[in-house]
Amino acid sequence: MSIVGLLTFANFNGVMAQDAANAEATEQVAATTDSAAAEAVEAEATAEETAAAPVDDTKSFHQVLKEKYIQGGAGWMTPVLLCLIFGMALIIERILYLNMATTNVKKLLDGIEENVKGGNYEGAKELCRNTRGPVASIFYQGLDRMDQGLENVEKAVTSYGGVQMARLENNLTWIGLFIALAPSFGFLGTVVGMVQAFDDIEVAGDISPTVVAGGMKVALLTTIFGLVVAIILQIFYNYILTKIESLVDQMEDGSISFMDILVKYHK
Repeated sequence: MSIVGLLTFANFNGVMAQDAANAEATEQVAATTDSAAAEAVEAEATAEETAAAPVDDTKSFHQVLKEKYIQGGAGWMTPVLLCLIFGMALIIERILYLNMATTNVKKLLDGIEENVKGGNYEGAKELCRNTRGPVASIFYQGLDRMDQGLENVEKAVTSYGGVQMARLENNLTWIGLFIALAPSFGFLGTVVGMVQAFDDIEVAGDISPTVVAGGMKVALLTTIFGLVVAIILQIFYNYILTKIESLVDQMEDGSISFMDILVKYHK
């Protein structure tokens, strides 16, 4: 009986151990299956996100401008571009010149009055020489003729004022020319593009968007660029005119005050 009991207990333990091993193997297989399924789901989600993500094909302003320049045709876009380059070069030169020509007229007149009041005309002339701008140059011409009388001084101030005004308006004619040429070249490109479109229609024997698209694109792009260049140059041109008018007002008001000072202290 003891032997039978031992054998029965041993068999029971073996069956239990085998069941436990089978259960553990089943759990491992299930865990592996669940992990693989999770990885597959995650990979699928990543693939979907990648496919759904928009492609960044945004072009910079420089790239778009370059592309439109090429599409418009270098033969017609280049003259418009040259008008912009030369026009802006002259505009920058005028703006720098006019800014350097700006003078503190009140301070200059106070210095001249202080010197003239004491009879130091050479000191007043030296002050004008050391001050930049057309107003100081006009005052210097007047002081340089004090020995010829106030009438000659007034004539010198008036005459040299006209010279300085001409210098302020230097190169404005060329800027105006480029303002007119830019849209003119654009319209010329428009006409040429239209002629090209009609030539394409004649060759193809059919009126379709694909036939006339090339010529129409040249026509529209050259017109747009020509008008944009003209608008840019015109804005700066008007700014320069406003600056010149301000300087001319300073010259006129300063000349009147200058003559009043000379009349007041002239002996």
